[in-house]
Amino acid sequence: MSMWLSDTQKIGVAFCSGGGFFLIGGVMLFFDRAMLAMGNILFLIGLTIIIGPQKTLLFFARKQKAKGTAAFFLGLLLILLRWPLIGFCVELYGIIILFGDFLGTIAGFLRNAPVIGPYIGLLIDRVPGLGGRRNAELPV
Repeated sequence: MSMWLSDTQKIGVAFCSGGGFFLIGGVMLFFDRAMLAMGNILFLIGLTIIIGPQKTLLFFARKQKAKGTAAFFLGLLLILLRWPLIGFCVELYGIIILFGDFLGTIAGFLRNAPVIGPYIGLLIDRVPGLGGRRNAELPV
């Protein structure tokens, strides 16, 4: 019995997780070009497996996300052309533009984590835009 994800989607999550680990490893190894490229490729494959090819193309082709898509793929191209630091920074900007809508959801999920959740919640409340309390300083 599968809760929310099919078996294929679980494989996609594994690809995305592997991509994340490769990206983190690439940054820790002083922006290793091969690891960053592998992380990006695994992330894109995993995203395609999770939501499907058509929805992936529609996600990246939306007019509202054109700047983020261009930055993401330009960063990937710069990484492949041996400019890993600049490429990663450009790509990170694209990821923030593309997936910025999900940051609130991710923050809420992390806030409910068993042991570290309250500490993460305190950190999230200090970052403007992530906390769930918008306009908390207003007296109304």
